[in-house]
Amino acid sequence: MPSTDAALQDAIEELADVPLLLVAMDFDGTMSPLVPRPEDARPLPAAAAALEALAELPGTTTAILSGRDLASLRRVASPGPNTLLVGSHGAERWAPEQFHADGSDVVLDDRQLRLLETVRNRLAAVAAACPGAALEAKPAGVVLHVREAAPAAWGPTLAAGRAGLEDLEGVTLKDGKAVLEASVVRADKGSGLEWLRGVVDASAVLFAGDDLTDEEAFARLQPGDIGVKVGPGPTRARYRLDGPGAVPGLLRAVLDVRA
Repeated sequence: MPSTDAALQDAIEELADVPLLLVAMDFDGTMSPLVPRPEDARPLPAAAAALEALAELPGTTTAILSGRDLASLRRVASPGPNTLLVGSHGAERWAPEQFHADGSDVVLDDRQLRLLETVRNRLAAVAAACPGAALEAKPAGVVLHVREAAPAAWGPTLAAGRAGLEDLEGVTLKDGKAVLEASVVRADKGSGLEWLRGVVDASAVLFAGDDLTDEEAFARLQPGDIGVKVGPGPTRARYRLDGPGAVPGLLRAVLDVRA
């Protein structure tokens, strides 16, 4: 069971003397409130300002770890130049030059390209049958969104999308909040967080996220790290915030103990 605000503040106090701290944040539902259209998302100004201030501190590195592809993440998040980025659930990775890290882009072979086209066609048929459903294209996948559909249609539409793809070998399915994501490459936020930890050589990590896919990152946290679940739902994280509106306070609390 995630703990109280007082326990979270006590844990943050323990970060004061950490030699190299990594502050990694999910974006949608964490830095930004969830919105019907993914392209309309923007970080809460106070959260963006606090993350940028943390990036300027010695011994502190910031990162955004998102299911979005990197191009989309850059458009909506406008990250600072020193913030590391992991997109597409870990399949895309970027770090500033000073980290001397090997990033990665999504490169698909012919088989994966054909498979992706099949996935796109099958999910398009599912979306067409549900008013308000929409598809989002990613370099290695397709996301079925139902947030703008009638709530009663969410479950059946997502279930239809999953059922229509389960026979395809090489397709990874991820459930999220009112979404189903199908990818033709294997990646997860846990591996993305491990890459960030290694690049930074972090002594401790604070990671906050709201969705089911963030549980993959919470599962990789180590003793001395802090995992923060944003919003309701079961979680591996030890701590919880009510929603994105509480995230600026979390980041400012870390800023206070690190400054």
